[in-house]
Amino acid sequence: MAHPFPPDCTGAALDLTRALISLPSVTPDDKGCQALLARHLEPLGFRIEPMRFGAVDNLWARRGSAAPLVCFAGHTDVVPTGPLDQWHSDPFSPTERDGWLYGRGAADMKTSISAFVTAAERFVHEHPDHPGSIALLITSDEEGVATDGTVRVVEALAARGERPDFCIVGEPTCADRLGDTIKNGRRGSLSGELRVKGVQGHVAYPHLARNPVHQAAPALAELAARTWDEGNEYFPPTTFQISNVHAGTGATNVVPGELQVMFNFRFSTASTVDGLKRQVTGILDRHGVEFTLEWSLSGMPFLTPRGGLVDALARAIDTELGVRTALSTTGGTSDGRFIATICPQVVEFGPCNASIHKLDERVAVEDVDALRRVYQRTLANLLLKS
Repeated sequence: MAHPFPPDCTGAALDLTRALISLPSVTPDDKGCQALLARHLEPLGFRIEPMRFGAVDNLWARRGSAAPLVCFAGHTDVVPTGPLDQWHSDPFSPTERDGWLYGRGAADMKTSISAFVTAAERFVHEHPDHPGSIALLITSDEEGVATDGTVRVVEALAARGERPDFCIVGEPTCADRLGDTIKNGRRGSLSGELRVKGVQGHVAYPHLARNPVHQAAPALAELAARTWDEGNEYFPPTTFQISNVHAGTGATNVVPGELQVMFNFRFSTASTVDGLKRQVTGILDRHGVEFTLEWSLSGMPFLTPRGGLVDALARAIDTELGVRTALSTTGGTSDGRFIATICPQVVEFGPCNASIHKLDERVAVEDVDALRRVYQRTLANLLLKS
């Protein structure tokens, strides 16, 4: 028999969003957000497991022990506010104006977290003996260095053999209206720091010097013009961008002794890390460049094709919002890259992203409970398939 749900359920997600925005959880300080979530989840039968690594608070909360395990993942930390005098209201005093809820974290991503929790509350009240399991993975280290947050929780879960079957990350994904975009993957990020060795000298005696800028220029031009792959059904082609270049002493009459170049690949599943590295060093070697190169991989690409979770979420969006969603893999990295190492199906879905990290960050008031309904319907589509 279904448990009765409080009659004001449609306002629960908005109330919780307002409460979370009121906590000034600038990364990596959680400011009590996760404790607030735990107070909502524990009475529903969730096992609450705080996981603190370094200075970072994380929360793993799970209800049930059977498969499939559906996980909602997100972060309570927010970016700094910027100049307070340029906000039209206090960023940590949630304020409604003209159908919008304003406050830091409104879109990224306290609305999603509130919708996670209230969707779980409503679902459990209606289906107290539901099959499978529901979990929340919440961190306060996503907007910062992201070294003691989701990645550490994932390592702990993997070590004990606890692996979600489906995961929805509540990143703000929508462009023009709630429901228009699901991120079903993200590109990887591979950076390089190239140092080209030359011989410093006087510009009037170039035969006694070796200019590393001149040496490297043809190779850099080839790197910038190269087509690395053609992408695929879900991903655009891999891109290469030079982000920083430095050489010289500041004087106009000195040939520099070294050139430093920093660059980044945003790469799809159509390329591999080793393949990109080999191509770069091959081009530099072919041009006779004397160099050292240090690599930094901050995230591997991940992809969840159509079917399973993608279809369950798309149907929920259509049912609850009347929107035919589109799939996308654009944008930067997210914590989905860590979760994908232990979970075969990971997508991102949340509010509109036009105001994230900006002054006067906001979310449409009507979208708060609408998002809760989508998450709840997705739970039903995944756990109540029969």
